[in-house]
Amino acid sequence: MMNTRLFMEEIFLNEKVCDNVIEIEKYLRKVDYIIRKNGREILNDFNITVPQFTALQILISEGDLTIGELSQNMALACSTITDLIDRMEKSGLVIRKKDEKDKRVVRVEVQSIGYELVQKVLDKRRIYLDEKLNGFEKKDKEFLKEALTSLYYAMKDD
Repeated sequence: MMNTRLFMEEIFLNEKVCDNVIEIEKYLRKVDYIIRKNGREILNDFNITVPQFTALQILISEGDLTIGELSQNMALACSTITDLIDRMEKSGLVIRKKDEKDKRVVRVEVQSIGYELVQKVLDKRRIYLDEKLNGFEKKDKEFLKEALTSLYYAMKDD
């Protein structure tokens, strides 16, 4: 039996949020789940973990970072990032190097094998998505791209 308070909150929410928003949120969540699941399978093919791939993407996007900076970007403890970087260094994905301006600072730099790995994973993800969009008309793909772009920019500063 549903709690009366929860029931009332649900009625309020449904009155406040239009049906389209409820459906959009539901399908965004479902699409996100499918993409993440498929992404993990792709990463397994390349023998890399989700946190390692995330770290590579951040380092490629942001440039060479310290362990502390990467820790903040990933919302993980410095000790966790240190272990992560140790494993990535052993795989040849990254190296630690002294900062050119301040030799006391150590930065993490992505190596060519790391760049290549990220590109291969992204290529495989894009092929998967292209296959799923195969039945869509060109105008529908364009609409979807524009709608998702608009949604991204509306949400990105939150």
